[in-house]
Amino acid sequence: MTTLLVCTLLLLGCDGIDSHSDGSDPEQPGAVVSGSTNQTGSGEGGGYALVWADYFDGESLDESSWNVEINGNGGGNNELQFYAAENVTVANGCLVLTAKREESHNRHFTSGRLNTSGKRYFTHGKIESSIRLPKTADGLWPAFWMLGNDFKTVNWPRCGEIDILEMGNSAGIKYGTQEKFFNGACHWGFYKDGAYPNYAKSTVNSYSLQDGEFHLFTLIWDESSIKMYLDLDKHPEVQPYFEMGISETDGDWATGNYFHHDFFIVYDLAVGGNFTGIWDESKITAVGDEPVSMYIDYVKVYQKK
Repeated sequence: MTTLLVCTLLLLGCDGIDSHSDGSDPEQPGAVVSGSTNQTGSGEGGGYALVWADYFDGESLDESSWNVEINGNGGGNNELQFYAAENVTVANGCLVLTAKREESHNRHFTSGRLNTSGKRYFTHGKIESSIRLPKTADGLWPAFWMLGNDFKTVNWPRCGEIDILEMGNSAGIKYGTQEKFFNGACHWGFYKDGAYPNYAKSTVNSYSLQDGEFHLFTLIWDESSIKMYLDLDKHPEVQPYFEMGISETDGDWATGNYFHHDFFIVYDLAVGGNFTGIWDESKITAVGDEPVSMYIDYVKVYQKK
């Protein structure tokens, strides 16, 4: 996402979806979504070793790793939600971010956002998360991303930003491909003449990513490049959906000057805003009378041995 702490142009998960042996619809209120017993992900191949993971299998959020955000500043993207602590929960082996249509702090929606700033931060490695995405329809903007851990001292975009997953873009809405349209992106540098450097790559996937299943999103980040992969656990030969070199250091805007330091992890479920192209709460169709949730089965960080 773009920030002010946000992104703009940024294994069956959580025990499957309770297998739905009772025929229940995972999108319906009261449907049980629970954590997976197989949380291998893409594993430790290629010389990687696991250095940190959260499987969200406790009774509450691990506050030694996570900060829950509480604000209604619109994330720098004119978003419509108020981020509230009660919209971030841990249940049945999943981290759950929930968006609701309700009045709070002069906003028409509430939702959830959290980060690992100052607690869990990394330079290079393989970072991946298994996520069950809600129907973004018109107006929901789920994201899994990273910000430079020096955000509070150098601000954005100097800290750098890596958007591993964003869905809900206005282009997907325009062409009716909301369930398949997603992107990765990077932002860095500083404003000069009203602009700053960034690169985003959008993809219309061959299958839905809002199908009630968990999908694995993987960042492979090293001295030379940033690459992102979809469902690497199921398709180990898949090509990256985003790739950018970060070895160049010649010039104030060169990528190599912004992506070789510690970054922390962020999850959020935004409502409306610049990315979606919707700023009128009456045009948000994704959140009705019932709450809508994004489920995270696990997050893992690997680094080279």
